[in-house]
Amino acid sequence: MKASKIVVVLSMVAFLAACAENQNSQKQTLGTIIGAGLGALAGSQIGSGKGKLAAVAIGALGGAFAGGQLGKSLDDVDRMKAGQTQQTTLENNKDGVSSTWNNPNTGHSGRVTPTNTERVASSGEYCREYEHEITVDGRKEIVKGTACRQPNGSWRVIN
Repeated sequence: MKASKIVVVLSMVAFLAACAENQNSQKQTLGTIIGAGLGALAGSQIGSGKGKLAAVAIGALGGAFAGGQLGKSLDDVDRMKAGQTQQTTLENNKDGVSSTWNNPNTGHSGRVTPTNTERVASSGEYCREYEHEITVDGRKEIVKGTACRQPNGSWRVIN
């Protein structure tokens, strides 16, 4: 599938998400965009031809809904703890070794696990694939992504 089609689908989802108005709209919008991207990626792995395009669209919509619900539920402390744990885990843990975070005020928690580390030949930077499992109100969501180590030591999520 062409990347341009995925970008169009994600742009439409982002536009629709931006139209939603409530007090948690910023968190929900971020969750919606991330969920749509992951759903589209999952959908792109299914089917072929026109069926593949439909799978991407369905995956994007399903992911947008799930991500929006999860994003709406996370507060600033949840996001801070999740981000700090993700950065520390990517920097210090071996592949397959998890770190966890927990917000006692909300009961939300997560676990970050690096799954694969590779050095990119063209740039020389190290990139790591990871899974971030987040539990909110007993519901678990797993976000899979890739992050690359920046010259300043931080990890930048690239997908």
